[in-house]
Amino acid sequence: MNIKPIRNNSDYKKTLKEIERLMGAATNSPAGEKLDVLTTLVEAWERIHFPMDMPDAVDAIKFEMEQKGLTVKDLEPMIGRSNRVYEILNRKRPLTLKMIIRLHRQLNIPAECLIRQA
Repeated sequence: MNIKPIRNNSDYKKTLKEIERLMGAATNSPAGEKLDVLTTLVEAWERIHFPMDMPDAVDAIKFEMEQKGLTVKDLEPMIGRSNRVYEILNRKRPLTLKMIIRLHRQLNIPAECLIRQA
């Protein structure tokens, strides 16, 4: 297994091509182990060179709604009546501490997202 560090964009692209080539490799095979190591290298490179910002509260709520198939009605126990939910989703009203706590506990949205301003 000949693996080198990713030091530049060219190395990164070559590593992605090699990962693509190895995608069907069986687990615990030499190719599968190489795939695991290369994937770890790429993840480390991307974490440094392509950092992802945490979403703001509204984006996080909308994402959870989409992922879990939730409606405005489903958010009422956490936020309040539907008009209040719409105000939050349209960024016309900020979340209160009680709303943040409920959303965090019931939807498992990270509290850091819920307190982050857009």
